[in-house]
Amino acid sequence: MARRVLKFASLAAATTGIYVYGNKFLDPNDFGVVRVGRAIATTAVITYDYLTSLRSVPYGSEEYDFLKSQVHLRSAERLRELCCANRGTFIKVGQHLGALDYLLPEEYTRTLKVLHSQAPQSTRQEIEQVIREDLGKEPEHVGGEPVLKVEKKQAVSQRTLDCRTLPLQRLSHCSGSSNAGPIKELFASFEDTPLGAASLAQVHKAVLQDGRTVAVKVQHPKVQAQSSKDILLMEVLLLVVKQIFPDFEFMWLVEEAKKNLPLELDFLNEGRNAEKVAHMLKDFDFLKVPRIYWELSTRRVLLMEFMEGGQVNDRAYMKRNGINVNEISRNLGKLYSEMIFVNGFVHCDPHPGNVLVKKCPASGKAHIILLDHGLYQVLSESFRMDYCCLWQALIKADMKRVQKYSQRLGAGDLYPLFACMLTARSWESVNRGIDQAPVSASEDVEIRSNAAAYLPQITQLLNNVPRQMLLLLKTNDLLRGIESALHTRASASSFLNMSRCCIRAVSTYQKSKSRSLYRRAQISLTEALSLWQINLYEVFLWLKGSRLGNWVIGLLSRMHHSTH
Repeated sequence: MARRVLKFASLAAATTGIYVYGNKFLDPNDFGVVRVGRAIATTAVITYDYLTSLRSVPYGSEEYDFLKSQVHLRSAERLRELCCANRGTFIKVGQHLGALDYLLPEEYTRTLKVLHSQAPQSTRQEIEQVIREDLGKEPEHVGGEPVLKVEKKQAVSQRTLDCRTLPLQRLSHCSGSSNAGPIKELFASFEDTPLGAASLAQVHKAVLQDGRTVAVKVQHPKVQAQSSKDILLMEVLLLVVKQIFPDFEFMWLVEEAKKNLPLELDFLNEGRNAEKVAHMLKDFDFLKVPRIYWELSTRRVLLMEFMEGGQVNDRAYMKRNGINVNEISRNLGKLYSEMIFVNGFVHCDPHPGNVLVKKCPASGKAHIILLDHGLYQVLSESFRMDYCCLWQALIKADMKRVQKYSQRLGAGDLYPLFACMLTARSWESVNRGIDQAPVSASEDVEIRSNAAAYLPQITQLLNNVPRQMLLLLKTNDLLRGIESALHTRASASSFLNMSRCCIRAVSTYQKSKSRSLYRRAQISLTEALSLWQINLYEVFLWLKGSRLGNWVIGLLSRMHHSTH
């Protein structure tokens, strides 16, 4: 009897395995037991490697440092393989870790960076399934004109709660038949190969029936259902690891994922963010944000104006198209200084795929195109003011105020490390003034090696600082990566723009808290004088770097020598 049961079970298992393998709509990676088992096994192997590989080696020795680097690399590769296999939320978290260039050991950031280019792609059938589920359709006649009724299974936005109708001049009367796919009904053309694929969604180029070229962002079909379970699994595994390694403080990562993933999975929220930032920064004529087509957008499908350009870190593209690299770097700095210090509403995913540049043929001006508005950080007024004052102190090398505002932001006695994390500069450079000299190759190596040496203290800091700080640190590192690629890192102009925004933000805040007309006038005068000083210093720097300036300096130098 036992043999018959075992034989039957084996046959059933084999048949099921063959069916799953051969069925193109079923993926073993989607089964919970497979995903959980893979995550548990990877965590166990990484933990065992750290426990055993360094046990018999003297701490602090060269051999210890070498072996630790090897363990970091092996563990990072295992983590990358886990993210690629489990996909979705795992890739998103892996990308977040890969962006923390100066906060995690280089072995991890270098290995996990490739996840930006290894995101999974959904098939045409899966994309069509999501569009069909979110945009249920049936043809109607309104005033004798064929239109496509979009039955909203999920609310579009505050201002489009009811069903919307979209005129489609080239939509046939029989387009509602069950044989016609939703993509053929909605679009005159739809490119099967995505323009880009990310951890949560992918984007396709398409043309609507009325001739408008659009970008269609479609969420991967299984991400929504798997995300909450994945986050819970990560939380449990991190709690277990913390019991083994008490210094392991990465619960902030799970807390951030819990808060941000639901927002990123809601494309209507992304559309609202895009419109808000476009309005907020409307005075910057070089900034372009794609327009949202609300009538065909849901929580999982977002239709946008199609925009194209080169990635912001592609110097070769800029050179070919006559785009000034320094101007792009300066304008990007202006955008983010305005978002962080003045408005407190910050786009927190500026990796090169989300920031494009293009030269306008008509005006000859270079435009910055800002994409992917799912992840924003809203800064409280008190946090924003402390952060402004801290950056002012860092630029002026005022160590007393650096200590004061670092501690107000939760750094405690680790304020020197916090200042180095914020600026990605050595403590020596922070004391000397971060605008006094660019980052040298030796300093960059020192900072990266310190990220590994001070990992317990860094993770402690990340647990202590306000949650608002975590995405800002990631944003800082992504922007620094762009500057490094453009060879414009730590330029004087970027610090001048930051100073301007800090002065404006602090003055606006002080005036809002003052009831005295005399005091407000005094604040305005101080603000004007401070901005005038910055402008004067900028003119001096321009003269110093220009031929005319060099000629004047040489002439004055010769006159000085002749008088003596």
